[in-house]
Amino acid sequence: MRRSRLRHLGLAGLLVLGSLTAVGTLPASAADAPSASPSANEQPASAGLLEAMRHDFGLTRAEAEQRLAAERDATALEPVARRAAGKAFGGSWFDADAGKLTVAVTSDAAPSTLRAVRATGAQVRTVEHSARQLDAVKARVDRLDAPAGVSSWRVDQSANTVVVDVVASDRADNDVQDFLKQAREAGPVTVRSVPSAPRTFAAGTVGGDPYYTGNVRCSIGFSVHGGFVTAGHCGRAGAGVSGWDRSYIGTFQGSSFPDNDYAWVSVGSGWWTVPVVLGWGTVSDQLVRGSNVAPVGASICRSGSTTHWHCGTVLAHNETVNYSDGSVVHQLTKTSVCAEPGDSGGSFISGDQAQGVTSGGWGNCSGGGETWFQPVNEILNRYGLTLHTA
Repeated sequence: MRRSRLRHLGLAGLLVLGSLTAVGTLPASAADAPSASPSANEQPASAGLLEAMRHDFGLTRAEAEQRLAAERDATALEPVARRAAGKAFGGSWFDADAGKLTVAVTSDAAPSTLRAVRATGAQVRTVEHSARQLDAVKARVDRLDAPAGVSSWRVDQSANTVVVDVVASDRADNDVQDFLKQAREAGPVTVRSVPSAPRTFAAGTVGGDPYYTGNVRCSIGFSVHGGFVTAGHCGRAGAGVSGWDRSYIGTFQGSSFPDNDYAWVSVGSGWWTVPVVLGWGTVSDQLVRGSNVAPVGASICRSGSTTHWHCGTVLAHNETVNYSDGSVVHQLTKTSVCAEPGDSGGSFISGDQAQGVTSGGWGNCSGGGETWFQPVNEILNRYGLTLHTA
């Protein structure tokens, strides 16, 4: 498997040879906006990605191509429709059945606002609460002290409410009930039961993975000029990192966990960076061309060192997660993609656009589950990094 993987990396490296530079020769710069070029959305989908969508979504090749094209259109349309809605904006999401972006608008919106949103090409749904109101409710819930039985909470834009997930076996717990009472006092809140508490996906040394720190194995997220980004719970600033072959890679230059779950590692000692996400033989290795944010409802895939390549959909943005060890992390994105220990820090990608690094979740890739990731643009901005793109 390792030789096969290196062969894939070599082929990918040849494809992007013109953009490769020795580590340390390029200065880091702040990424104030997603780094996709205008031509990025015109790139055709790889055969591997189409095959993954056939496997995980049950789509034909033509259906997968149509969906990816529709998702690219929705991603580009969302900021335009948001501006058109103004203060009446209630959220947005990709409707896979219709193949369009849906924009929620509050019931008190002026007729001219509704016309302006429809003129963008988005579908319109009338809702009671604005996105700003729901964000304020979630912010109030964020200030509460969550017991272990409360696993996460987020704004569900399509349901126009704040959804609080509670571990089913703990729902009757007095502390959980007290938390829910306070959460409902904050505003519109809906409670959902989940089968188990989320956990982070770091693991002990089990071999064959991209990097180790101490006895913890995690996965590389995305290459940046000078190193790579990954999950913060995988290592603290100053910790040394070794690669899949146990040779020295570099050092954690910055790390934040809990509250956030992001970190970046500088690369040296003969290692270099390439704008590639491994397909692990399930699909061809994927080139990274930018970091435009995929809307709720869009397809997304994850690459990790334990369970390799799996796909699903974006379920929510800006979710607060209360991990089983008591660590609370804010502003994560929730997906229906499975993951397991050792996948932490690995890549979430939608089409050829980097989305984030794996934080944690519940379930596994045998029975299914849900996984959260730390959005990559926040990491780039926090540390003044530049995503390495093809």
